[in-house]
Amino acid sequence: MVFRIILFLIFISFSFTTMVSADTSFKTAFIRDSQLWIKEGATEIQLTHGKKVYSPKWSYDGRFIAYYDGDEAGNKADLYLYDTEKKENYQPYVTVESTNFKWSPNKNQLAYLSKGILNVTKMKNGQPYGFENVSLGVSDFEWFPNGNEFIVSSQASLRPTGWGHVPLYKVPVETIFSKKKITPFYTIQTNEKKLFAINANDFKWNFDGTWVSFLATPTASISADQNILSVLSSEGTDFQVIGTMLWNPDWIKWAPQANKLAYISGEGRFFVENKNTAIADIPTAKQQKEYTPKGYVDLGLEWFSPDQVIVARAKENKNWGEGSVPTMFTALYAINIKTEEQNQITFPNKNDYDRDPQMAGSHLTWFRRNANNLKGDVWVKEGLTGEEYMWIKGIDSAPVFYFE
Repeated sequence: MVFRIILFLIFISFSFTTMVSADTSFKTAFIRDSQLWIKEGATEIQLTHGKKVYSPKWSYDGRFIAYYDGDEAGNKADLYLYDTEKKENYQPYVTVESTNFKWSPNKNQLAYLSKGILNVTKMKNGQPYGFENVSLGVSDFEWFPNGNEFIVSSQASLRPTGWGHVPLYKVPVETIFSKKKITPFYTIQTNEKKLFAINANDFKWNFDGTWVSFLATPTASISADQNILSVLSSEGTDFQVIGTMLWNPDWIKWAPQANKLAYISGEGRFFVENKNTAIADIPTAKQQKEYTPKGYVDLGLEWFSPDQVIVARAKENKNWGEGSVPTMFTALYAINIKTEEQNQITFPNKNDYDRDPQMAGSHLTWFRRNANNLKGDVWVKEGLTGEEYMWIKGIDSAPVFYFE
């Protein structure tokens, strides 16, 4: 009898520990079998049926999720919203086809691009609904941190003498096609030999809104192999080129509470070599350091703290030259940029690899996938030394997190 009681107590203790370890203070949106789901704590809820969902993004307060409903051919990109309070999917207008959308940093207002026109949603019964036109001729955009203006890029013009420069503008939210309200912000002085670009994309602000990074992108065939990472001061007065890299916005991350920009540098569209984690101190971008050891490539990164970076690292494969591109079996490593100490922190099984590191509060999360499986799992650990555990099983791609 005593032995049974002890076993029962051990079982209860183990179950409680497991539940505590799986109890997280954040929630996430993810895609499983092309449908939108959310998970908070231990509860998973399917939000869509019969759609082909991609690119979900949380609103600033976590009430809404915006996402695309596409098709197999990639010819359709209808913008939808899910309201977590009213528990309904809806379109912010009768039909909204978009190529890019972004939530305001401080209110439930959605800005989106449609055929080169930048629009913003209005509000109806507490929901983003309807829209107002903002500006024509927009290639890409980002909200200013104050939520009142946009930084907007417009593609360079092709003339008989070649491509022109790339203009950036400051555009108030309430512009409504008024040219008088739009002001030039900065013009990227392009040069076919030193800085060849026809566009500016993927704007990202640093922690205090004093600098914005972006990719200066050339024509399509060249941009598949190299793009120019640049930064610009919030006044539009100080422009600096940081380095060259692939067109992958997830490979550009500002440090929390520090003017340091981490990115994965290197040219060439294949991941087998020449992909190195570099960190630049801004504004003195010439003070850069690469942290990827010789013989390795980094294929994902995230800041853990102002002094530590997490990377997804694999051994390079210079022997590959033709045929199917080989899978790069990455694991996560922690880099201390002060001491330059580097340690492996995840250990996937053979044929598994860990990608897409993300911080959700104090939790480190990543997407673990088997090379023979199209789906993967979300794994979590507290900090760098906590015990890892699987949090979400069998999803299509890395999730997007929201936490208070």
